[in-house]
Amino acid sequence: MPVEVAEQVAGVVESNPLMSISPLQYQAPQFDQIKNEHFKPALVAGMAEQLQEVDAIANNPEPATFDNTLVALEKTGALLNRASLVFYNLAGSSSNETIRAIQGELAPKMAAHRDDIYLNKALFKRVDALYQQRESLGLDAESLRLLEVYHRDFVMAGAQLNDAQQQQIRDLNEQEATLTNNFRQMLMAQRDETAVVVDSVDELAGLSEGQIAMLKAAADEKGLDGKYLIYITNTTRQPILTNMDNRALRERVWQASVNRGIAGENATYPLVQQLTALRAEKAKLLGFDTWADYRLAPAMAKTPQAVRDMFSSMVPKVAANVEREAEAIQQMIVAKGETFKLQPWDWAYYANQVRAERFALDESEVKAYFEFKSVLEQGVFFTMNKLFGVTFKPRPDLPVYHEDVLAYEVFDDDGSSLAIFYGDYFAREGKRGGAWMSAFVKQSGLLEAKPVIVNVMNIDKAAAGQPTLVSYDHATTMFHELGHGLHGMFSDVKYPSLSGTSVSRDFVEFPSTYQEDWAANPEVLANYARHYKTGEPMPKALLDKVLASRSFNQGYDTMEYMAAALLDMEWHSLAVDSKVEDVAAFEADALAKNGVKLDYVLPRYRSGYFSHAFPGGYSASYYAYMWSEILAADAFAYTQRSGGLNRASGDKFRKHVLSVGNSIDPMETYKAFRGEAPKTAALLERRGLL
Repeated sequence: MPVEVAEQVAGVVESNPLMSISPLQYQAPQFDQIKNEHFKPALVAGMAEQLQEVDAIANNPEPATFDNTLVALEKTGALLNRASLVFYNLAGSSSNETIRAIQGELAPKMAAHRDDIYLNKALFKRVDALYQQRESLGLDAESLRLLEVYHRDFVMAGAQLNDAQQQQIRDLNEQEATLTNNFRQMLMAQRDETAVVVDSVDELAGLSEGQIAMLKAAADEKGLDGKYLIYITNTTRQPILTNMDNRALRERVWQASVNRGIAGENATYPLVQQLTALRAEKAKLLGFDTWADYRLAPAMAKTPQAVRDMFSSMVPKVAANVEREAEAIQQMIVAKGETFKLQPWDWAYYANQVRAERFALDESEVKAYFEFKSVLEQGVFFTMNKLFGVTFKPRPDLPVYHEDVLAYEVFDDDGSSLAIFYGDYFAREGKRGGAWMSAFVKQSGLLEAKPVIVNVMNIDKAAAGQPTLVSYDHATTMFHELGHGLHGMFSDVKYPSLSGTSVSRDFVEFPSTYQEDWAANPEVLANYARHYKTGEPMPKALLDKVLASRSFNQGYDTMEYMAAALLDMEWHSLAVDSKVEDVAAFEADALAKNGVKLDYVLPRYRSGYFSHAFPGGYSASYYAYMWSEILAADAFAYTQRSGGLNRASGDKFRKHVLSVGNSIDPMETYKAFRGEAPKTAALLERRGLL
């Protein structure tokens, strides 16, 4: 490595656990030894080391072969990969000022590092030479797929551009990395900035004792004695509004949510404008009309028009559902003796009352049957055992990065050890909002690596001594995220670049969404939906109501999502010469042109806090959730017709979907499981919109 880099890391190799392979099972991170000061030296040294390895491949005097070029590339970057997987996972789930500072400093350097690989002319010359003769190389199917993916990625990174254009790409990538990092940090800071302080417990009427205790604990943690603190979650809709009687406080919470990013120290609107303009410019350089065209070219959807066609076929039906739901809610408002017109901050509160009346459901009564540990172990783990034969054994001996994180070893049906799994389910300061899956170690036959996987969520943990009771939505999300987890754990491919969830955005949500619906399977529910005090199963009458209510409010839920997906698509369909002066006006126009004109249904994410589309990896790709849901609904309906909850169903899904990663084209993967291309009817049925 260069002298200056060697000097930076000199003396820390032995004391830095990231600089060498972890001795723990499957190279699980040594969280009890890793400290903040270890990250930067390991990441800097890792970049330098990988560039040396890449240069050796690019400048190899021998003619390019699959082994001395592609296989060699797959083996590069061991240190950087090891350090970055730990660092960026903790940056999302256990962040602090030091980690955020390192992120900010290294974001442009990491972008430049990737460019140094994918814009390396000598390296691309070797990859291109192999690609041009790919049919005569005698490669097996997975190796051919690896070559095709590498070549596509090089071309889409700008490998075929001239020197001046490549420098422009480098500059744009560096700017984008800085802007997305700034956006991400501002979203973290907005958590404290937008928190709503409540002076009196009387204002919290309607909330449960457990909720009030959590709000008090949050205020106490910030030194706000005698007060209550409501943190804003990452979506537009705030779950706490469901039971909040105080209309004025509901409006305060709603306004705090929807106005994030507009002004103040953490205003993200300027970053939205800069990022969309920058991405449009980059797309043009790479030969595409818009960023959306660029992003969708390698995806299942292929074109932005295909996405618009999917949504346009559904908007009228969904809008009609929303209007019917709004009418029922307005009638409930009147029935309660009120005269005001329905507003967005009223929707969740009165929809809950309509739901309770229509299905005679009491949310607190329902939650009593969804105790967190029972949902996880008797629900999620039970289902995965029924489908795939896997078992989860607690591993309290493995170090974790926070006391709330659970560690498990996963065993296959033959008793062999398959993976390490971490569950990080509870909300806390330093964790970004939402739910996701990631890997600390990715599966690879080539590298003889077994997977180390993590699921992360933001469930509110009950106060000490109280049971953590979760909503049915949170329960289904736990199934969803382990669906991603199994995609990583069941991966059985040779090359790390094709491993696990390394698939297109509009396919990656398919396996996880498919797993969601098992949460409602009668056998599964009977096993985990038990009263936290008595252990009694949920009464059939209540269970029937819960299942019947699944389609309730689906017009709103679907339109809320579609509005965000369309907003993302419109932002990233801007031509390079387009200028957006007013973000709010652009949002309104973008939705109206796509037939979304409902004042009380805002996008699930507005631009200022749209983490998927701007700092996240879902730019021009938020549509992928519904695209994947079409696959999932069709596949799940097929499973119910051909066996349901049994090993035959699970083994087939594992063989054709979960184990193959990106070693096969996604549509061919789907057809191998289903026997034909997906149909949309099952989606509308799943959402109760037929």
